[in-house]
Amino acid sequence: MLYSVLKVIVRLAAMIFCRKIIINKPDLLKEKGPMILACSHPNSFLDAVLMDILFEEPIWSLTRGDAFLNKRITKLFYKFKMLPVYRPSEGVENLSENYKTFDACIELFKRGEIVLIFSEGLCVNEWHLRPLKKGTARLAYKCQQENIPLKILPVGINYSSFSRFGKNLFVNFGTIFTANDFDKNLSDGAWNQVFNNKLEQELRPLVFEIGTNDKKKQKELLEIKPSLLTKILLAIPAAIGWLIHAPLYLPIKYWVHKKYNNSGHVDAMQIVLPIFIYPFYLLLITFLLFFTLNTYWVFLLMIILPFTAWSYVQVKEQLDDQ
Repeated sequence: MLYSVLKVIVRLAAMIFCRKIIINKPDLLKEKGPMILACSHPNSFLDAVLMDILFEEPIWSLTRGDAFLNKRITKLFYKFKMLPVYRPSEGVENLSENYKTFDACIELFKRGEIVLIFSEGLCVNEWHLRPLKKGTARLAYKCQQENIPLKILPVGINYSSFSRFGKNLFVNFGTIFTANDFDKNLSDGAWNQVFNNKLEQELRPLVFEIGTNDKKKQKELLEIKPSLLTKILLAIPAAIGWLIHAPLYLPIKYWVHKKYNNSGHVDAMQIVLPIFIYPFYLLLITFLLFFTLNTYWVFLLMIILPFTAWSYVQVKEQLDDQ
């Protein structure tokens, strides 16, 4: 119940924090399991959030284990369909928990579920496919051994910016292949290598390859310019949107940069935090005006203010360092 409600809320919020979402094969969003979403990983937990709201089916995601070290919120994470994967840096004593997560994934596949795995392992804010880890291959190999008809869907996630609110998102799906496409007689090590070669071959054209300083290529691939008519029509509501929402967003942005700088979570946090704070901010403004003006017309602000925020996102700068 909590997962379903949150999914609806974030889907609504995505109309503001994502300026445009461009998907090359939207029909695949209806795909059912058992399936691995083998994704690139450019932007922390925001990658998982976006995959979750785009797909019709519930998505389980493998999440870095340090988020689960706080036992008080571990149960909450499970309700959000998140499973931990620990690295040695998060405590050698926790590595045995990875076997439990592995077994949990197998049970999910037996039930026809979808699991999101970031096949690169680490998250780096860049337009580049990094070397693949072995986790995706090992899980697929186990499914083949247990005769689970597992599908693998390669996914390349590309953002227009790693620092701006209201970004263009390009989701590129590859061709689905299955665990049974590979030779069962191979040793597990050789099987994993052949699998990763196939997955990398599928992922590479899906992930934009752009140098950090290649501004020309960034504009060519990532920028979607609004028409002159759009700029004219939205100019006034966009200006109002900036004035009204700056007192909310700028303090959040300052706090996030101070708290999470150099962690790789800055962009994700400065997008996700406003999603949960904004409804209270909206209610505060609405009720203050209601008690001041004593008219029910002010409740139209519950629609008008989000529209002004959306308007600003449509005409604002899209790329980093613009």
